[in-house]
Amino acid sequence: MADDPSLQARAGEQEEILLWPQGPPGGASPVGPPQRFRAPAAGGRESAMLRNVGAPTLSVYRPDPARANGVGVIVCPGGGWRILAVEHEGQDLARWLAERGYAAFLLKYRLMATPADPAEFAASMAAMASRLSTPLPAAKAARRLSQVLTDPETLRARDHAAADGRRALALVRERAGEWGVTPDRIGMVGFSAGAFLAADVAMESGGAPLAFVAPIYGGETGGRPVAADAPPLFTVVAADDRMLFKVVEGLYADWSNADRPAELHVFARGGHGFGMARQGLPADRWIDLFEAWLGDRGFA
Repeated sequence: MADDPSLQARAGEQEEILLWPQGPPGGASPVGPPQRFRAPAAGGRESAMLRNVGAPTLSVYRPDPARANGVGVIVCPGGGWRILAVEHEGQDLARWLAERGYAAFLLKYRLMATPADPAEFAASMAAMASRLSTPLPAAKAARRLSQVLTDPETLRARDHAAADGRRALALVRERAGEWGVTPDRIGMVGFSAGAFLAADVAMESGGAPLAFVAPIYGGETGGRPVAADAPPLFTVVAADDRMLFKVVEGLYADWSNADRPAELHVFARGGHGFGMARQGLPADRWIDLFEAWLGDRGFA
């Protein structure tokens, strides 16, 4: 589904491409018509969201040719595999990257079905948020996603999302010359569910490895061994994100224990889902640290 044209223009999106023109493996996700809506993000700002995405797409954000650095970055919004936070975890970052010379690619991956009726949908999301918002002491916080979300439908959606991520990586490589990207300089950034997608692709890319991976407040190895050629990892979480902060710490530990380059930032405050939204909290600084890390790793 193409975005609202006015939002496309503001975000700098130039084209949107179907990932699977003949349909994804196993068929499209059985969802209703795609729906766009607005909801509060971190800090209370209204942000654009998508739900009921059954036909995944990749949206291209090209940099000014005078600034292009040949690096491609696939951006994966989060939303618990039920929605996509396409604005503050997608378009805002894609535009930020393009302004700095990166070719950015916003991935809208397949999602679980949600109720078509807005009131029913809102009630289902509130119920899920209530289940996941119980504060826990650090010693009892989840170490794996399977301790938080266990239903088969979510696990299936995670597999579909990872397949879409691998296809996105292959597509950017196939058309790298057209988009001014060096094929071995393609990385991935993901948020929350998108961070698990990015980590899953980094663990098993389906081809040559990513050049770098940045799972933001999410991602895990799931006990799988980290490959000797696993990409450099940058990851961020807030200590008051009681749902996932220990999961993210575990991701960093698995990467560093495998002697792969890894950088972790744990902010005292920021909560979950901050993305590019400014809250006046320590986690606001993550994007500046990410920019410095990209430069240090030679991706600037």
